[in-house]
Amino acid sequence: MSLLSTREAARKLGITQASLSRYIAAGKVPAPKSITSGRMTLHLWTEAEIEDVRKLLPKIANGRKTRYKKQSALSNQQSAKAKPKKKRKKQIPRARKATRGLKT
Repeated sequence: MSLLSTREAARKLGITQASLSRYIAAGKVPAPKSITSGRMTLHLWTEAEIEDVRKLLPKIANGRKTRYKKQSALSNQQSAKAKPKKKRKKQIPRARKATRGLKT
Protein backbone atom coordinates (compact mmCIF):
# COMPACT_ATOMS: atom_id res chain seq x y z
CA MET A 1 0.00 0.00 0.00
CA SER A 2 1.67 3.19 -1.20
CA LEU A 3 0.93 6.60 0.27
CA LEU A 4 0.81 9.67 -1.95
CA SER A 5 1.15 13.36 -1.15
CA THR A 6 -1.63 15.87 -1.82
CA ARG A 7 0.23 17.11 -4.90
CA GLU A 8 0.47 13.59 -6.33
CA ALA A 9 -3.17 12.85 -5.49
CA ALA A 10 -4.29 16.08 -7.16
CA ARG A 11 -2.28 15.24 -10.25
CA LYS A 12 -3.98 11.82 -10.46
CA LEU A 13 -7.38 13.50 -10.05
CA GLY A 14 -6.62 16.09 -12.74
CA ILE A 15 -7.01 19.13 -10.46
CA THR A 16 -4.54 21.48 -8.81
CA GLN A 17 -3.10 20.97 -5.37
CA ALA A 18 -4.67 24.25 -4.23
CA SER A 19 -8.14 23.08 -5.32
CA LEU A 20 -7.81 19.79 -3.47
CA SER A 21 -6.60 21.59 -0.34
CA ARG A 22 -9.55 24.03 -0.56
CA TYR A 23 -12.00 21.15 -0.92
CA ILE A 24 -10.54 19.48 2.20
CA ALA A 25 -10.68 22.75 4.19
CA ALA A 26 -14.30 23.38 3.10
CA GLY A 27 -15.33 19.83 4.01
CA LYS A 28 -16.33 18.96 0.45
CA VAL A 29 -13.82 16.10 0.44
CA PRO A 30 -13.01 13.89 3.45
CA ALA A 31 -9.53 14.55 4.81
CA PRO A 32 -7.11 11.60 4.54
CA LYS A 33 -4.68 10.45 7.21
CA SER A 34 -2.33 13.28 8.12
CA ILE A 35 1.09 13.57 9.72
CA THR A 36 2.32 16.69 11.49
CA SER A 37 5.99 17.55 11.27
CA GLY A 38 6.72 20.72 13.19
CA ARG A 39 4.20 23.28 11.93
CA MET A 40 3.58 21.52 8.63
CA THR A 41 0.76 19.01 8.20
CA LEU A 42 1.05 16.46 5.41
CA HIS A 43 -1.94 14.53 4.08
CA LEU A 44 -1.17 10.99 2.98
CA TRP A 45 -3.50 9.54 0.36
CA THR A 46 -4.11 5.90 -0.50
CA GLU A 47 -5.32 4.75 -3.90
CA ALA A 48 -8.75 3.90 -2.42
CA GLU A 49 -9.14 7.42 -1.00
CA ILE A 50 -8.20 8.94 -4.34
CA GLU A 51 -10.86 6.83 -6.09
CA ASP A 52 -13.47 7.91 -3.50
CA VAL A 53 -12.63 11.55 -4.20
CA ARG A 54 -12.79 10.90 -7.95
CA LYS A 55 -16.40 9.79 -7.48
CA LEU A 56 -17.18 12.94 -5.45
CA LEU A 57 -15.62 15.46 -7.86
CA PRO A 58 -18.54 15.69 -10.34
CA LYS A 59 -20.86 16.51 -7.42
CA ILE A 60 -18.72 19.40 -6.17
CA ALA A 61 -20.09 22.67 -7.51
CA ASN A 62 -17.38 25.10 -8.48
CA GLY A 63 -18.60 28.61 -7.68
CA ARG A 64 -17.31 30.21 -10.85
CA LYS A 65 -18.58 27.60 -13.23
CA THR A 66 -22.06 27.45 -11.75
CA ARG A 67 -22.30 31.24 -11.64
CA TYR A 68 -21.20 31.41 -15.28
CA LYS A 69 -23.76 28.79 -16.27
CA LYS A 70 -26.50 30.77 -14.55
CA GLN A 71 -25.44 33.99 -16.28
CA SER A 72 -25.20 32.37 -19.70
CA ALA A 73 -28.63 30.79 -19.24
CA LEU A 74 -30.09 34.20 -18.37
CA SER A 75 -28.44 35.89 -21.33
CA ASN A 76 -29.74 33.16 -23.66
CA GLN A 77 -33.27 33.77 -22.42
CA GLN A 78 -32.90 37.52 -22.83
CA SER A 79 -31.45 37.22 -26.34
CA ALA A 80 -34.31 34.94 -27.38
CA LYS A 81 -36.79 37.61 -26.32
CA ALA A 82 -34.99 40.39 -28.19
CA LYS A 83 -36.12 41.22 -31.71
CA PRO A 84 -33.67 40.57 -34.52
CA LYS A 85 -32.04 43.70 -35.94
CA LYS A 86 -32.66 44.75 -39.52
CA LYS A 87 -29.72 44.55 -41.86
CA ARG A 88 -28.49 47.78 -43.36
CA LYS A 89 -27.44 48.15 -46.94
CA LYS A 90 -23.81 48.91 -47.42
CA GLN A 91 -23.32 52.53 -48.29
CA ILE A 92 -20.47 53.89 -50.35
CA PRO A 93 -18.73 56.73 -48.57
CA ARG A 94 -19.54 60.14 -50.09
CA ALA A 95 -15.92 60.99 -50.78
CA ARG A 96 -15.65 58.00 -53.08
CA LYS A 97 -18.80 58.88 -54.98
CA ALA A 98 -17.36 62.20 -56.07
CA THR A 99 -13.98 60.82 -57.20
CA ARG A 100 -15.18 57.77 -59.08
CA GLY A 101 -15.49 59.38 -62.46
CA LEU A 102 -12.33 61.52 -62.18
CA LYS A 103 -8.96 60.38 -63.40
CA THR A 104 -5.78 61.45 -61.71
